[in-house]
Amino acid sequence: MGDLVLAGDIKTFRDLVAWQKAMQLAKGVYQVTRGMPDSEKFGLTAQMRRAAVSVPSNIAEGHGRQSLPDYIRFLKVARGSLMELQTQLILAHELGLISVSAELGEVRAETDRVLQGLIRSLENLRS
Repeated sequence: MGDLVLAGDIKTFRDLVAWQKAMQLAKGVYQVTRGMPDSEKFGLTAQMRRAAVSVPSNIAEGHGRQSLPDYIRFLKVARGSLMELQTQLILAHELGLISVSAELGEVRAETDRVLQGLIRSLENLRS
């Protein structure tokens, strides 16, 4: 990866806006799932939390691999987890298990935009 990917103010994965947004989203998911029924504790609640944690975790792991192809691959896995989470949020909302705030929806959308932008910029470096 070297200086190309780590240029500017990005010294660790914690400096990445994508990671910061994903962390904000994960915290929001934990908050919204606290009110879900106990019957979902090992079902949808656990799946939603796992998917939410997977997003920043994969961003961090990809950054730590110090290989551009690995980094891009892990960012795409993170985006896949984000789409999984979006599906679960929709399902839980439609089942009446949670109320998804506009703020949480915006954080999810912003996480997706920033993550997509990061993937595109890194793919352009590879070209």
